Amino acid sequence: MSKQSKNIKKRLELGKLKLDTLLQVTKGINRNLSKNELTEIYKHVLINELKIGKLVLYNKSDNEWTQELCIGIECNSINVETDLIGIKEIKVLSSETNKSLEPFDVIVPVFHKSRPLAYLLLGDFDGEKIEVSPIIKHLTFIQTLTNVIIVAVENKRLFKDNLKQIAIKKEMELASEMQTMLFPKKLPNNNEIEVAARYHPHQLVGGDYYDFIELNRDEVAFCIADVSGKGVPAALLMSNFQASLRALIKRTSSLSELAIELNKNILANANREKFITAFIGKYNLQTRNLQYINAGHNPPQLLVGHQFSALTDGCTLLGMFENLPSVTEKNITIPQNSILTCFTDGVVEQPNAENEEFEIDNLKKTILLNKENTSQEIVEEVINELDSYKQEVEYKDDIALLCLRIK
Repeated sequence: MSKQSKNIKKRLELGKLKLDTLLQVTKGINRNLSKNELTEIYKHVLINELKIGKLVLYNKSDNEWTQELCIGIECNSINVETDLIGIKEIKVLSSETNKSLEPFDVIVPVFHKSRPLAYLLLGDFDGEKIEVSPIIKHLTFIQTLTNVIIVAVENKRLFKDNLKQIAIKKEMELASEMQTMLFPKKLPNNNEIEVAARYHPHQLVGGDYYDFIELNRDEVAFCIADVSGKGVPAALLMSNFQASLRALIKRTSSLSELAIELNKNILANANREKFITAFIGKYNLQTRNLQYINAGHNPPQLLVGHQFSALTDGCTLLGMFENLPSVTEKNITIPQNSILTCFTDGVVEQPNAENEEFEIDNLKKTILLNKENTSQEIVEEVINELDSYKQEVEYKDDIALLCLRIK
């Protein structure tokens, strides 16, 4: 056989190898081969078939560069961020000044749009398999194969991440449903009191909370509270707070004792890493007496006629000090047709596009303009005003509103 015939045969064999390899990889992807199995196919072709002596492959995963393959050379001597970032096309290295790149002949980058996914460094091609001059011709195949493998591995990672996100979302939705169950199912609307509320978590679950509890035929208790922080940790502490409140409020002799016990429970569960602000009230439907403690919470606004008063007396926030410095329990008589609005800081601190907060004056103005409406209508109008004020700005915190009309 002539030399020309031998060269043609080699080229045909190499062409068949390329097609067979791409077909094998494609079938492997369709069969959902693992990342390790795809990598083994890739390594076999480059090392055993194309006889590449030196090979290093860097892959970016979870925003970090990792060395996936390192063959024929001492590894970990290359810094991708400083040595390779910026290379966007196949680069043949001739007189390379970078000492880390000296052992290599070619750099093959892999991009998705403008984002680098991988860098392949090659050295010591076998002249029998890849002739000395047409290296670029074969590098096109290597680049294609590398692209196919890297994109397949990236898709696997994204698919796995997506499954994790779906699982997390389902768990969060379940947590949201469970948190919703903590809120009272029915609020009273009778001849003595009319109550409405709204809760809007910043995430699927949050750390704001309101409650309304019928203690006996003549007395009711209510609470609004806010855990420092957001998300699942805040929601877990709040659920514990709700359970403690409901368990203690009928057993303790006073709201002062209740606040002290709640403070102990929060310290035991949060270890001073989180704290809770809360407003807790007891109202007697017959005597019209409101007994309350404000534990560092935004003062609820009591509207009598056209005048507002802020309910501020109480103690410091819960969960910060082992012993509450002082606790003041306040008793006031509520006049007929008064409106008490309790809220968390997410309402008054919500910014607009100019980063100006909604503030207490806008809340009071909205309540005053709607004072002849039902509690439910007042709550809805406050939310409408808040939405109108913030416009396209997202809510930055959890929001809770509790409105009581004392008839």
